[in-house]
Amino acid sequence: MSKFHAVVWMDHQEAHVLQFDPESVEASRVKARSHHPRHHGPDAKAQAEFYNHVAQALAGVHEVLVVGPGAAHDEFKAHCTKHLPAVAKTIVASQKADHPTDAQLVALARQYFSKYDRMAGTPTPM
Repeated sequence: MSKFHAVVWMDHQEAHVLQFDPESVEASRVKARSHHPRHHGPDAKAQAEFYNHVAQALAGVHEVLVVGPGAAHDEFKAHCTKHLPAVAKTIVASQKADHPTDAQLVALARQYFSKYDRMAGTPTPM
């Protein structure tokens, strides 16, 4: 069942998708299927497939915060803007984050959405 909010931590190899509401958190992981060694980076087709799988994991979510240590979070947002506009509309921000635990990610997202929803005048279902 989809939640109202989600936070995605991602790099080019995997994504942690955490959908949450006030009572629960649903976690899923999406792994890239690139056959290229890490130092060569993923090819464009494999990366697009990875981003599409991450977007599928966000089906039904209304507001998404995307974070990560490198450029993947910004590249995911750009991919969605170009190819998946419905998903792009749900991404409220992307920002840097090292390698937090899932609990730290949810805490970061709850704090972010509390401020975001207050500023947007949106009642938050947190």
